Amino acid sequence: MYDQPFHDSDPSDVGSRIDPVLARSWLLVNGAQFGRFEAASRSRADVVVLDIEDAVAPKDKVAARENVIRWLGGGAPHHAAEVAQASGAPRASGDEAGTAPSPSGAGDWVRINGFGTPWWADDLAALASAPVGGVMLAMVESVDHVTETAKRLPGVPIVALVETARGLERISEIASAKGTFRLAFGIGDFRRDTGFGDDPTTLAYARSRFTIAAKAAHLPSAIDGPTVGSSALKLSEATAVSAEFGMTGKICLSPDQCAAVNEGLSPSREEISWAKEFFAEFERDGGEIRNGSDLPRIARATKILDLARSYGIEPSVYEVDDAGHVPAPSDTYHY
Repeated sequence: MYDQPFHDSDPSDVGSRIDPVLARSWLLVNGAQFGRFEAASRSRADVVVLDIEDAVAPKDKVAARENVIRWLGGGAPHHAAEVAQASGAPRASGDEAGTAPSPSGAGDWVRINGFGTPWWADDLAALASAPVGGVMLAMVESVDHVTETAKRLPGVPIVALVETARGLERISEIASAKGTFRLAFGIGDFRRDTGFGDDPTTLAYARSRFTIAAKAAHLPSAIDGPTVGSSALKLSEATAVSAEFGMTGKICLSPDQCAAVNEGLSPSREEISWAKEFFAEFERDGGEIRNGSDLPRIARATKILDLARSYGIEPSVYEVDDAGHVPAPSDTYHY
């Protein structure tokens, strides 16, 4: 469904991964197109998610799953092209042949098909012995969808992708299910299911439910759905909406979206400056609680600076300007 142009990244720009608890950009990669995996691995995505669900036609599900297992290093696929090569027949080129460098995707995530689909059980069986970082489970509508998946992949974190009205009505229970690691909002399917438009005010209730359910279940904050298109302005505005609703991750559809999402979901220069100024002022006043607002401000400033360090933001860039007071930021970070 979300199959945008997938531009190669700069070959010299090798991406890095961070703790999925803090991950901002979750890059979906079509599992049927093996040639895209390397570009994704070099992107600025915090987490790469190899997609064998919505992006893959039913006839290509098996081949896509085998591509993913090969990339993860969990086994060699048995593509028709490889059989042809073994028999001496000419081999196809490009993605059809499944050619690739040695597996380098151990620890990447996989979006698997939903519980009850013809592919769910086979997806889990294939991943059971692979070095997968986690799974994004599509079309979660009940606790059983998560718990049954967790039974077959013990110890593997599960992002529950909620995409329907039925799922939203049960989101608190899904968030509290054993095995749920984070929640994610499948906007496209949710809009198709409900008939809603894409205006932020239309989806305000749904986004609020995600954030509240995640916090009540002591999960990291929810991952917002993707923005379709390549407009930098549109992506920036959409990421700002995610942050406004307390969502600290966002699904990306191409590598060139990741940098903008990471920036939009990271502490800003103004926020970091405020946090530093607050601590400097606090220390000048003796380092003791002065009023009822100090404790929440300490927690907030600490979180901002911790996130800045976790995301590799250079502290030297964010020196406090002594010329004027920096106002407290208006939004929050919830983990």
